[in-house]
Amino acid sequence: MVQMNGAQALTRQLEAEGVDTVFALPGAQIMSAFDAMYEVRDEISLIQTRHEQATTYMADGYAKVTGKPGVAMVVPGPGALNAAAGLGTAYACSSPVLLISGQIPSMFLGKNTGQLHEISEQLDVFRPITKWNHRVTSAGEIPSAVHEAFRQMTTGRPGPVELEIPPDILSGSDDIALVGKETFPHPTPDMEDIVAAAILISKSQKPAIIAGGGVVASGAHDQIRKLAELLQAPVMTTPLAKGVIPERNHLATGVNSAIGPASMVLSDSDLLIAVGTRLSLRGVSPENMPTLVHIDVEKSQIGQKFTPEVGLVGDAAECLDNLISKIEMPSIDKGQRSERAISLKEEFSREVSRLAPEQVSVIDKISSALTHDTIVVQGMTNIGYWSSEALPMSEPRNYVSSSYFGTLGYVYPTALGSQAAFPDRPVVALCGDGGFMYSPQELSTAVKYGLNTIALVFNNGAFGASRWDQEHAFNGRYIGTDLHNPDFVMLAQAFGATGIRTDTDGIGEAITKAMSANSPAVIDVEIDNMMPPFQIVE
Repeated sequence: MVQMNGAQALTRQLEAEGVDTVFALPGAQIMSAFDAMYEVRDEISLIQTRHEQATTYMADGYAKVTGKPGVAMVVPGPGALNAAAGLGTAYACSSPVLLISGQIPSMFLGKNTGQLHEISEQLDVFRPITKWNHRVTSAGEIPSAVHEAFRQMTTGRPGPVELEIPPDILSGSDDIALVGKETFPHPTPDMEDIVAAAILISKSQKPAIIAGGGVVASGAHDQIRKLAELLQAPVMTTPLAKGVIPERNHLATGVNSAIGPASMVLSDSDLLIAVGTRLSLRGVSPENMPTLVHIDVEKSQIGQKFTPEVGLVGDAAECLDNLISKIEMPSIDKGQRSERAISLKEEFSREVSRLAPEQVSVIDKISSALTHDTIVVQGMTNIGYWSSEALPMSEPRNYVSSSYFGTLGYVYPTALGSQAAFPDRPVVALCGDGGFMYSPQELSTAVKYGLNTIALVFNNGAFGASRWDQEHAFNGRYIGTDLHNPDFVMLAQAFGATGIRTDTDGIGEAITKAMSANSPAVIDVEIDNMMPPFQIVE
């Protein structure tokens, strides 16, 4: 044991867990922690944001592209509440994010005396959007509490956690014992269930695969590709799993999001192998579901929406390795299966192009300008929505989504967190003009820390999806959906970033120019309001 204060115990334990970056905004109750961060500044980078919402968004972006826990730190009360949207987004995406929140002094907890930033029972606020949360009551408890936070984030289905530490605990000293980093075990699949699943798969004539975020969390993309090639089975993914199979591959059928190929594929399948997904499939009822093999690390997810013939509880990579080794393929016509997969892929691609020809044209121009290692963050904007279907990705963790949370305004700070993780890779944020204005102040963060992210701001002067809804569902009764925007080029330049203005025809050239600018960049793209995939009008 070593004598140190609680703040030092916090930063040293974070270092022991492998943390290299913390996203934070200072304030009264956490200044001891900031002082301790100074002592480890060569080991842990502190990125100071301009709004607490950006701390958890950036931590989430960092976590999604690295697979490592992202760490945010804020004051309690309004600071923690500002960070809640990012934590909720991380929860929706099964993303490992640790929010370290300050608290009021221990002696005032539960007394409602009106302390600075006080919320009565703040832990209760975060329980619905975290896997686990906890309040530390002594400096000596901090290392074990941080270690437990990492266990919770990285076992089973990953997810965010919140840890509260009062200021007197951070400043108080004790004999502290740090805890060594651990790799925590996953549940091991039952071999009888593996064999039963393998028999079903071996007998199937028209199998299909759907891969979700659990495949990415497990690092099981090679196994998904191997299984798909073995079976010559069409592969669908969720937005969180884009790229687990290269999307130009003939077996990559498409992404199930606001629209998707699920109904089409399942009507032509006698077996579905679902891996690491909640199976939130629009337009698919239990009557339409073929024989189901469902693999998930969380037992509670299996059978929640559809009853499987066989459910496998375990890590996706381990389950798939065992499964592939047990599959006995009879003499099958792989050419015929391959032709089926190609036909399904082409049918869905034609449907996307039919519904959204203008959007697909813009996305094709974006795609042609991106390098193979570009990270794309999908914002809540028309081109962002359609990009999940039309922007091909070749690797996992290169496409970032907010999943079912649909978080307007998350995209730019999330992209900055992704950039902090990989400073030398291009990162492109697909922003709407409405969403970008949630956090334009983070241009200051980008310039300060050399985060050369490119914000594509699609400027239609409206909250576009809501305005489309008013036009087509509310008889053109427009109110509260038009926007008064700044000059985005001048705004970028005011912060010391690069500003570029273009239209959709010049978007590829503008991206290329921004990539060579060696600075953060905002590209103002003039664009018409267009149909979103969740409000189809034909």
